[in-house]
Amino acid sequence: MALFIVSSMCKNSARLATRAVFLNSGGFATRASSFKPLTSTITSFTRRISKIDKSFLYQKLQEKSSIILTLGSICAVAAAAKTKGIFSIAHCGLKLSHKNVSLSKKKPNTEEQPKAPPKFNFTEFFKLLLPDIWLLLLASLSAFAVAMTNIQLPLLLGNLVNVVSNLASEDHTGDYFEVLRKPVVKLVGLYVAQSGLTFVYISVLSCLGERLAERMRTALFSSLIRQDIAFFDGHKTGELINRLTADIQDFKSSFKQCISQGLKSSTQVIGCVCTMYYMSPKLTGLMVVIIPSVVVFGTLFGSLLRKLSRKAQEQVAKATAVADEALGNVRTVRAFAMEEKESLLYSQEVGKSKSLNELLGFGIGAFQAGANLTINGLVLVVLYAGGSMLAMRELQPGDLMSFLVATQTIQRSLGTISVLFGQVIRGMSAGARVFEYLSIKPTIPVTGGKQFPLQDISGQVDFEDITFSYPTRPGHNVLKHFSLSIEAGKMVALCGPSGSGKSTVAALLERFYEVASGRILLDGHDLKDLDPTWMRGLVIGYIHQEPILFATSIMENIRYGKPNATDDEIYEAARLSNADGFIRQFPQGYDTVLGERGVTVSGGQRQRIAIARALLKNPAILILDEATSALDAESERLVQQALDRLTEGRTVIVIAHRLSTIQGADKIVVLSHGKIQEVGTHQQLMKQKGLYAELVRRQMQDDDDDDDD
Repeated sequence: MALFIVSSMCKNSARLATRAVFLNSGGFATRASSFKPLTSTITSFTRRISKIDKSFLYQKLQEKSSIILTLGSICAVAAAAKTKGIFSIAHCGLKLSHKNVSLSKKKPNTEEQPKAPPKFNFTEFFKLLLPDIWLLLLASLSAFAVAMTNIQLPLLLGNLVNVVSNLASEDHTGDYFEVLRKPVVKLVGLYVAQSGLTFVYISVLSCLGERLAERMRTALFSSLIRQDIAFFDGHKTGELINRLTADIQDFKSSFKQCISQGLKSSTQVIGCVCTMYYMSPKLTGLMVVIIPSVVVFGTLFGSLLRKLSRKAQEQVAKATAVADEALGNVRTVRAFAMEEKESLLYSQEVGKSKSLNELLGFGIGAFQAGANLTINGLVLVVLYAGGSMLAMRELQPGDLMSFLVATQTIQRSLGTISVLFGQVIRGMSAGARVFEYLSIKPTIPVTGGKQFPLQDISGQVDFEDITFSYPTRPGHNVLKHFSLSIEAGKMVALCGPSGSGKSTVAALLERFYEVASGRILLDGHDLKDLDPTWMRGLVIGYIHQEPILFATSIMENIRYGKPNATDDEIYEAARLSNADGFIRQFPQGYDTVLGERGVTVSGGQRQRIAIARALLKNPAILILDEATSALDAESERLVQQALDRLTEGRTVIVIAHRLSTIQGADKIVVLSHGKIQEVGTHQQLMKQKGLYAELVRRQMQDDDDDDDD
């Protein structure tokens, strides 16, 4: 099952890719896509979906459909069994990790046609292959040469047997070694050449495959990291990581097998058939007569095994889904003390998988036993017919030996081709999925556009008649004819009920999405005319309610805001954000490696590290997504002090959930159903006794209830 094993280097690249993809999909735009972390966690934990995504299943079934006896001969049956090509069906489901399984809500009474699988892009493939075309030629020529040596081996072995037979049947008094020297030297020379050429084509092909995989992974990651945020809204992170790892691994293995085994085996089949016909047309004709009857048996039995294999794959996927949900939401499992229940549920699913795979194993055993019996019967038929021809002096002993060796070579070659056919289909399907993502062009460019000196940026922001709906929900306008002017250096707070469009305003300012109508201006310049990299990297800073930290050192997490920052600049930013004190208390200080997404530090500590990162960036415009809403009193005080330093002299947009934190804002904008309902200061809005006053009253009442409890 080496085809299904991803190397440790792939795992390392997968970790880095997960980090970057998560940042694109959830780091900044999670709230923009109405993602509620706690609700999502509990919902995904309690909901059990037993049905595999149709398009995924349709695609996988197509890939596996031709893996048994495509050529139909008993030779293929035997060799496939001997090379474990058939037995691999029993375990092919094990390849389905949680990254392969797509769980989706069951849509009531809706008929969905499965998405047509993408087509393999040969043009892009040859572009990636072109830099190492000479390696491909060398590997192909070496594999072809190995095949030619394998074709010659039966003839030389037969010649040696004929020489020995003649010496035994004649009254020979000369030097036996002198007579045998020439055929033996030829045979040894052929074995040495075969070994050397095998080393050449395998090593060269391995080098070629790794170079091709490296270019594919680099190109795919570069394409993915530049996709629109809308792209990540519609694709799961696990799916994207699977393209970078498993799909490219499958394609690489299939490509290498196609050259090393496909070319060699095809050449051997053609050459050995010609050799057999040259030695004995009668015996060759006898084999051709027997093979069709075996084809029917192999095809029927193979179809039964394929159906059983599909069921086994589906059951493995179900068990994997259970494990994925439980381990992915282990904090929720632990909070509800559901370890035993999850273990029992997983044990039940694994038990079903075991039963199906055991049954499949029995079927494969019967298949292989029948194949071996048929092969041995075929050998006996050849020996019987060949013996009769020997008695009638129509065939020499060496010729019969050569015929049997050539027959075995054909058996192995056809078996390899049979298994290879399924691998090629699977590999091309995997490659097609990779090239599909490589061909996607983002609608919002990552770079390109106007740039201005930072000292000339004042931070004036204007939203002019904006109407917007998320690409995943095109029929629902989140903002409707939204217009707002934010003066440079002022603090504007956005508040309103859940789903009113607050976070969407911030996402549009970052130009994570394109607006359907209207325009957004920065210092009078349309965002569409500005360089997105310059704008996001230097002009706008964003501190999320749940900041994203990477599984690297604290020093590198802070430096993410300014890659060329000195250590002294990082220390100063940490001091201003009230983070320097607790950082230096760690044994490794600034070199302390954080856990995945920063889970090894508290919420307040994560916020202060994120604030230090933003301070280091020193943006002209700052977006705060209620950075203190989930903190205790002491952490909130420290974070608020850091925020006060951070917001001085900048244009600040606050997405407010706790209204007590925005009473000092220069302007409070109250949103409802994507429209501005009220605008004013805290005092002005309280006097109006409108929606804002009602929200404040409810929040105060909730706080009082919490105090009573």
